[in-house]
Amino acid sequence: MSTNQNDELAQERLIDLAVEFYDQFAEGDIPHMDIPTRTKSNIVFDEDSNVWVYGDRKSTRSANSVRGARKLLKATYAIEFLVNQLEEGRSSTLRELYYLSESWDTEEAQFNDQDESNQLIEDLEIVSNVTREDFHMRPEESGATLMGPLELREQTRRGEREIHCQEDVGEGGYQIPNNPDTIEFLDHDIDFVLCVETGGMRDRLIENGFDEEYGCLVVHLKGQPARATRRITKRLHDELDLPVMVFTDGDPWSYRIYGSVAYGSIKSAHLSEYLATPEARFVGIQPQDIVDYDLPTDPLSDSDINALESELEDPRFMTDYWEEQIELQLDIEKKAEQQALASRGLDFVTDTYLPERLDTMGVI
Repeated sequence: MSTNQNDELAQERLIDLAVEFYDQFAEGDIPHMDIPTRTKSNIVFDEDSNVWVYGDRKSTRSANSVRGARKLLKATYAIEFLVNQLEEGRSSTLRELYYLSESWDTEEAQFNDQDESNQLIEDLEIVSNVTREDFHMRPEESGATLMGPLELREQTRRGEREIHCQEDVGEGGYQIPNNPDTIEFLDHDIDFVLCVETGGMRDRLIENGFDEEYGCLVVHLKGQPARATRRITKRLHDELDLPVMVFTDGDPWSYRIYGSVAYGSIKSAHLSEYLATPEARFVGIQPQDIVDYDLPTDPLSDSDINALESELEDPRFMTDYWEEQIELQLDIEKKAEQQALASRGLDFVTDTYLPERLDTMGVI
């Protein structure tokens, strides 16, 4: 679907929501909006699709209370703003929407804090079945990058441009746009995608020429990956039929980074089928590596131990592999960073560690 078609669909869905409120008034009903209950207890792991999704429980935003009426009022103001933004071909950040509400002519429609405006945008995504990217809403921070043998065409305000993500970019790589669905993949020599947690490790791989030697597209996750990063990763897998590997530190929080790439996150459960790549595989630092390579480590904190124990109860990690690794980590009471591999030399990660792991997994 083209960008213009996406814009038109987003406008249409938003206007339909407003029309629904008017129809409820006309029929003598109290205006209301039903959305899935966004609590942990209403998030279920769909074993067919291997992603987190919302369950059947619904919450109703109804004007039959002052609090509910305020929420619907704010929703209608936000809908009007988003429709106008789309008509004008403009965009804004989530932070700007919060401040912009200060200028709305009804004080009751103004947001109390940014959490409230962020949550409303998520509500509108869920009930309209349109993503915030198609509302032209951007997060405040972005900047995740990719580097590798991929040629693409992107839509910009200055028209289309074609970019080769090795030859036409500097050492920093190609910056992933807020809405990766505006990118068209033209050609590639990629054998696999490697999603890397830290900037230091991403730079080591590029400096050592890992992307060129192994036909690897290196995607820098920048810690917990943004939606745009997860979306382009899914597109690379689905459309180009590429294996996706996730390379992180060896701690429970990094395992959750892998989990969000592969299975989705609780916060964005309504978008799991759009963002998650269940076929993604973990190639990060394993507790077994800490033992085998005698890596420099830090002791597990109490919060690390609690997180590991909760992961043993998490459907995403209920496999023989993860149970074995997590139990081992709880036993040795240690964690290690990606950069700990440098204790074996700066080239160890690209000459030995990753080639051996990826060969064992049948990727190279």
